[in-house]
Amino acid sequence: MTALQNLKGYLDEDGKFDRFPGKKQKKKQAAMLQALAQKFELGKKYSEKEVNEILNQYHSFNDPATLRRLMFGNKLLNRTLDGRSYWLTQELAS
Repeated sequence: MTALQNLKGYLDEDGKFDRFPGKKQKKKQAAMLQALAQKFELGKKYSEKEVNEILNQYHSFNDPATLRRLMFGNKLLNRTLDGRSYWLTQELAS
């Protein structure tokens, strides 16, 4: 079963994530963040606004800031200290 199949119950009719898995659903949370991270290009720098715009294309629960912070916290995205620039980490590509 692929990660996305495991997350079918979290997708709306448009194929967007409609809610974030609960606190006890760590594997599903990680799978969702991984799926979202795949929407970013390795080696490309993104502004916070661009990251939010990308995330908003793939979720409908209107919380790109939380997703962005979780992706950073899970080392899927890295950022400059001032938060002006984000990029996909090497770990995802390997």
